[in-house]
Amino acid sequence: MVTSEPVGLLVRRWRQRRNRSQMDVALAANLSTRHLSCIETGRATPSRNMIERLCDELDVPLRERNALHLAAGFAPLHLERPLADLGAARTAVEAVLAGHEPSPALAVNVRWELLAANRAATAFFADLPAPLLTPPVNVLRATLHPDGLAPRIRNLTQWRAHVLRRLRRQLARTAAEGLTDLLADLESYGAPAALPEEENRDDFAVPLLLSSDHGDLAFLYTTTVFGSPRDVTLDEIAVETFFPADDATAQLLTSVRR
Repeated sequence: MVTSEPVGLLVRRWRQRRNRSQMDVALAANLSTRHLSCIETGRATPSRNMIERLCDELDVPLRERNALHLAAGFAPLHLERPLADLGAARTAVEAVLAGHEPSPALAVNVRWELLAANRAATAFFADLPAPLLTPPVNVLRATLHPDGLAPRIRNLTQWRAHVLRRLRRQLARTAAEGLTDLLADLESYGAPAALPEEENRDDFAVPLLLSSDHGDLAFLYTTTVFGSPRDVTLDEIAVETFFPADDATAQLLTSVRR
């Protein structure tokens, strides 16, 4: 990761992204407002420890923290290893995916690129066109693309709106590279008018209503992330687990597994 921007500009940008005042951040990070102002304007260079204190307070992702360290003239502090080298964390991901059968579950990075999936999740993507399955597979593109799962999503308008809202929030929170282009791509796909079945359900949360060769399915999902990560890859991993939203889906998944 290389950046030509001064560290003070990056600090100010993250502070403004979080809608925090200099006084608020300075007090929380235990430094003077004047010192923070000097850092942001380039009159002072923060130490490595100061960068981490400010990043903790501003909830800066580890990848972007490394950019701040580089901008200040330091080596990146947080390592980035592939999932295969994450030891117990990799084992935990695999355990969640396998243990969630027969319901689908998958692990993605911050750009929604597929890292791992259980058999139930893999089955949904198995018959998609080759361009959508060329690594790295982007789960959101494969889901909303007209040649992807979109024709099988019975509440496409509702689900698409939910996905786009979630992606916009993620972009605002992380500023992750690639999310702006991904959002633009997904927005360009469009969606048909909402169908009555999208509006007439009384659900606790927006469901994913999906047609399959074995019958109609309805899912709710949860997202799991690792607490207190120190590795960039681990910081960016999310495990998406889908649960049956009705008894018919639960029974169908169980019967197919047999």
